[in-house]
Amino acid sequence: MESVLIPLIVFSSIFGIAYVFLNTRNKERLSLIEKGADASLFATKKNHRSNLTLKFGMLAVGIGVGILIASILETYTILNEEVAYPSMIFLFGGLFLVANAMIEKKDKIDEAS
Repeated sequence: MESVLIPLIVFSSIFGIAYVFLNTRNKERLSLIEKGADASLFATKKNHRSNLTLKFGMLAVGIGVGILIASILETYTILNEEVAYPSMIFLFGGLFLVANAMIEKKDKIDEAS
């Protein structure tokens, strides 16, 4: 019986938190509109989603490259598996995220021009 109750409680808690959050946000927006606030406050940036996709894509590629390099290092050097895999995954994942930040910075400069 406990194995059924735990997932039920977890999912109902997540649903309850999401419902309260969305309901409260809706009430706040309606009260701001009633007070005469501009509706453009609620518009979301369309470019944000593409940057998020690029970020996750570059992170995934960095992790993949890190795993590949770790496998090569483990095979052809005396580096242990326990050291090679985490270090290369974090190193290349971080490098690709830094590269993503540089791309986003360049895009913001190009948009401002």
